Amino acid sequence: MARLLSLNVGLPRDVAWQGRTVHTGIWKTPVTGPRRVRRLNIDGDGQGDIAGHGGEQRAVFVYQDESYRYWQKHLGRSDLVHGQFGENFTVEGLADAEVCIGDRYRIGTALFEVTQPRVTCYRLGIRMDEPDMPALLVKHGRPGFYFRVIEEGDVEAGDEIVQVESGPEGMSVAEIDALLYLPPHPRERLARALKIPALSRGWNRSFAALLAQKDSAVAGNAGLGPTASPTPAWRGFRPFRVSRKIAESASVTSLMLEPADGQPLATALPGQFVVVRLGPSAMTRSYSLSDSTDAASYRISIKREAHGAASFYVAETIQVGDIVPIGAPRGSFTLRRDARPVVLLSAGIGVTPVLAMLHALAAERTTRDVWWLHGTRNGREHPFAAEARGLLAGLAHHHSHVCFSAPDPADREGADFDSMGRLDRQRLQMLDIPMDGDFYLCGPTAFMSDLTTGLGALGVVPDRIHTELFGSKPSLTPGIAAAPKTTPHQPAGARGPGPIVSFARSGLNVCWGPSYASLLELAEACDVPVRWSCRTGVCHNCESGLVAGEVSYTSDPLDPPAEGNLLICCARPQGDVVIDL
Repeated sequence: MARLLSLNVGLPRDVAWQGRTVHTGIWKTPVTGPRRVRRLNIDGDGQGDIAGHGGEQRAVFVYQDESYRYWQKHLGRSDLVHGQFGENFTVEGLADAEVCIGDRYRIGTALFEVTQPRVTCYRLGIRMDEPDMPALLVKHGRPGFYFRVIEEGDVEAGDEIVQVESGPEGMSVAEIDALLYLPPHPRERLARALKIPALSRGWNRSFAALLAQKDSAVAGNAGLGPTASPTPAWRGFRPFRVSRKIAESASVTSLMLEPADGQPLATALPGQFVVVRLGPSAMTRSYSLSDSTDAASYRISIKREAHGAASFYVAETIQVGDIVPIGAPRGSFTLRRDARPVVLLSAGIGVTPVLAMLHALAAERTTRDVWWLHGTRNGREHPFAAEARGLLAGLAHHHSHVCFSAPDPADREGADFDSMGRLDRQRLQMLDIPMDGDFYLCGPTAFMSDLTTGLGALGVVPDRIHTELFGSKPSLTPGIAAAPKTTPHQPAGARGPGPIVSFARSGLNVCWGPSYASLLELAEACDVPVRWSCRTGVCHNCESGLVAGEVSYTSDPLDPPAEGNLLICCARPQGDVVIDL
């Protein structure tokens, strides 16, 4: 007979960890007497990070007493107490290998439904004083699971657990957990999992992404990692020669680059970027390709920034004939091939990747409905105006609207630009753009954030909104107390004796040192924006592009990253490396 052995609750608290403050609800303590279980929580309980824990489909976390005994033996621990795994219910029975997603159980006067396995999380490692614990739960098939509350009621330790319904497909918690985190990912089992109505939305989306991962050229785990893109055409850098240098405007310079090694040019997807090395100091930067992707050369277009060393070098120093090392085209901000309308939205130099998309649409003489929406200050800062107009003129169905936020006296409304102001939600409503299209956005962070929110408010589904961000991507550090944003910098202390680690988006070259356990720790010491959750090679939130070099892993990832990527949370450099961060 299954039984509730311990009822554990706890409110979030702040704990010190590696010089930072973590807000977490993983500390749970057994309580006596009945407690009310409600749709989102148990009375007296709470979660510190509701993005990763809690909510209707993760209202109650369950862990088994038998797993406690297993870990006591495996870890050689005698100090484990109920609630230590962050569970609300410590139970006798209900093994992960036997309980199925969709099973329903009556406990006390409440009714529960199994929705998903535990999400891997570094905070369990803190609570257990065992950093590898998130990976160990998956490796050993003992994740525990979440309940959804179907009927609110009272429960207390000692209550009998009665199964009242079996989930469809009969897929156990352990099976579902392994299906996401461990290779292989059989398509038949993915399809079965997607038939389970009780499966939580997040896991459903992950399995749908894995099932859609049909292209054999795309490796990695699409259910966990960044949006899949084809494997880069080459590793490291190839030499390219500057064949032309074009002053597109007073502030934008384009470089036409041809292979200097005699090897054929790899075709890029419209919207992709390349990583380049510039000058004697090997400044490493990422630039979108801004021209047709099937030509004999690549074009990159760089705006000169007030304090930008790389953009100054391009504008003032580089000459035709110079050699520029270039990494293979990469990135998942690419034009989708279907019949839906295409809406290309850009601001400032964010025009470059969507301009490449416009080139591709013009080259194929698309019959799709194409919208070109661009915002800039004035005509002096509108370098590709004539080029865009020429491309649009060759399309069967096209619309264009250009906004100037600060037009010069010589700029003519109705000729040089269409309206004064900025591209925003109200402007899109006035233009009557098609809400069933694919939207491609590139520009400053505020521009993309505002338009993404605005498009959502207008009814555009998130899967149809695609964005590309110049510079560092937003960080993801769950539970870490907010701190003032800091520009990436060299780490404190003496220069490390190891190889050079280049963070391409941050424009930073750093020497590796033995005090860092992983590339993630080095990035954090430099305030390079990073994304992570488990810190043990399970969740793939930290998956990033490995442009050049080789890495080794402190422990092998449970599922390898895509070819050309790495998991920075458990990787160390084996020589100089360039990372897309």
